[in-house]
Amino acid sequence: MSRRLPPLNPLRAFEATARHGSLTKAAGELNVTHGAISHQIRALEATLKVKLLERAGSRLKLTPQGAELLPAVTGAFESIAAATARMTRPTSSGKLTVSCVPALLSLWLVPRIGGFTAQYPGISLSLNASNDPRDIHAPDVDVCMLYGDGSWTDCWLKKWSTLELFPVVSPTLINNRPIRSVRDLSDHILLHADDGREWHTWLAAADALDVRPVQQHRMSGASLTTEAAVHGHGLALGDSVTASGMLAKGQLVTPFNLSVPAVDAFYIVCRNEVKSAPIAQVFIDWLFAEREELPARTEQAVTGQISIRKRRGQKAATAG
Repeated sequence: MSRRLPPLNPLRAFEATARHGSLTKAAGELNVTHGAISHQIRALEATLKVKLLERAGSRLKLTPQGAELLPAVTGAFESIAAATARMTRPTSSGKLTVSCVPALLSLWLVPRIGGFTAQYPGISLSLNASNDPRDIHAPDVDVCMLYGDGSWTDCWLKKWSTLELFPVVSPTLINNRPIRSVRDLSDHILLHADDGREWHTWLAAADALDVRPVQQHRMSGASLTTEAAVHGHGLALGDSVTASGMLAKGQLVTPFNLSVPAVDAFYIVCRNEVKSAPIAQVFIDWLFAEREELPARTEQAVTGQISIRKRRGQKAATAG
């Protein structure tokens, strides 16, 4: 059945006038002239073919027909205002599933979950350790924190942080087996989180590609190599995001003052339709706010006292 409704502006003029009992006050609220309000009410009365307001001394009062119409109009405008507020206000409750690079998840995100929960107690998080781009389009994943080159398509993405890479080692290991120069790496075990590319990049910058470590272990990610380094099983390549907490606590130290930029970076990624969901936007905004709290990259993260100049005349790294 067709619903024939009166025009919106005359209804607004009627509701404001009835609420205030004054054309002048209604005109001030709606930011129009006294004459415009009077004209809109007359137009509404002509459309409905009834009298809605009548003069009672210096005030206007509702006719029986106006008294019947006013609650419905007021309720409709209140419902519209409430729905608009819900649409424009970030949702602070619900469930959100996040897929995150394992090292970033365990070493950076998990330690900060308490702060997020305190700020948004109504949001329940489900955290998955993964760096699989297929998660972007998985229906059961809302937001991804991926490490890569940012070449993923048909999605929303934004670079979250670049990285500096540098060797890290446990204080116990370096005390028992001192490192006084880059050549001393030949007496240590190197821990790889990839196929060896990242260590190769760092050794090349240190002009130490000829160094042959006593042993090399390969693991499936930086979370494992970092954990192995904490336990004194060798030197890992830490980065300026995930290693910052362990460096601050003294669980790891940086023997050299040289860092190299990682080829890839951390990205926040999600499906286009998820990005518009308020609960996802709340979490994404929080991630970028937390990123601003990260220490300066090389200057604060790389505090090693062994100075190394980058090869071939590149500017020397600055000791912290």
